[in-house]
Amino acid sequence: MKSITERHQLILKKLQETGFVNVQELSTQMRVSDVTIRKDLKLLEDKKLLFRTHGGGSKTNPYTNDKPVAEKEQIHADKKKQIAKAAADMIGHNDSIIIASGTSMLALARAIHPEKHLTVVTSALNVALELSHHLHVEVLQLGGQLRQNSSSVMGPYAEQILEDVSCSMLFLGVDGIDIETGLTTTSLMEARLNQKMINAAQITVVLADSSKMGKRGLGKICSLDQIQHIITDDGISPALVKLMENKGISVTIVRD
Repeated sequence: MKSITERHQLILKKLQETGFVNVQELSTQMRVSDVTIRKDLKLLEDKKLLFRTHGGGSKTNPYTNDKPVAEKEQIHADKKKQIAKAAADMIGHNDSIIIASGTSMLALARAIHPEKHLTVVTSALNVALELSHHLHVEVLQLGGQLRQNSSSVMGPYAEQILEDVSCSMLFLGVDGIDIETGLTTTSLMEARLNQKMINAAQITVVLADSSKMGKRGLGKICSLDQIQHIITDDGISPALVKLMENKGISVTIVRD
């Protein structure tokens, strides 16, 4: 059996490699109880060496706060443009897609230049305005309560329209991606609308730069087994990519 010092060294080493640790995996690996591992994580958190999460620990603070859309648009802007371009390349001729809200979705709208007809269903006002200038794009703007921080609508009216919609792909932005929790956002109402969008699409493609990995918002959108594709940047850890691929998710990594 490993000493407490050896356990802490192993936990911190794994945390450095992957960005997160799991209680059950650590207890199995070190042949100690889950209670012992949780105590280890508490001690390491008290020393400010990690953040405890549900079922494990994280290298960075996993909880994310909401920010105004104008502020979020400036964060990792270059990476978002690269991710958006990769997403736009997935859209086919005469396609019907759903674009959710967020700054990554606005970057996607700016990257779309269809030569043939494209139908876009969106909750985001800025996305609809951006695409309204394109001759070949037909926009269905969802209605409902305006959420200023994301320049988008949400609520029962938007959800009701989605009940009558069927599209090939949903492009979704999130505030956090966590292996255990799944996809999250800072708004419970927006999370519910995103769930309806997932149900209305055959394939869900998540656009998220690597800073979103290991983070969590208040509202859970879905678990990872409900999405098919993630587009991110090369800041993501190889270990996390492997975990996602083991869950059947295709991961596209854009590079500078």
